[in-house]
Amino acid sequence: MELALDEAAVAVTHDDVPVGAVVLRDGEVIAQRHNERERTGDPTAHAELLALRDAAEVAGSWRLEGTTLVVTLEPCTMCAGALVAARVDQVVFGAADPKAGACGSLYNLAVDPRLNHEIDVVSGVRADEAAVLLTGFFDERRGAD
Repeated sequence: MELALDEAAVAVTHDDVPVGAVVLRDGEVIAQRHNERERTGDPTAHAELLALRDAAEVAGSWRLEGTTLVVTLEPCTMCAGALVAARVDQVVFGAADPKAGACGSLYNLAVDPRLNHEIDVVSGVRADEAAVLLTGFFDERRGAD
């Protein structure tokens, strides 16, 4: 989670929401990214999707079985869907997202038996630190208005 928090802090430098993600396989980091929607103008440039793309390139396959995604904020429906599609084994997240979270808060795509794959979910890891990054970012933006 330390690397994901570091990635999240980088996102702020280009006015993106501070979310960072890391993909691990066999305890080794194979990808790490942060949100880049503002930087790239791409609505899909969430940290999780960027990290999954990089991990697939490293793995040489879109199938990411045997991997864990560590992310500072609970994945949204788009990202949770991508995790299922990529066959990620586990997602570990920090702060819950009651407004958009799709790994237990608002929805739970990770363990929906109607889908073709289920993901082990570990929530709340260093959640306070992740939440401080997020609330600080949004408080600063509201203060600038």
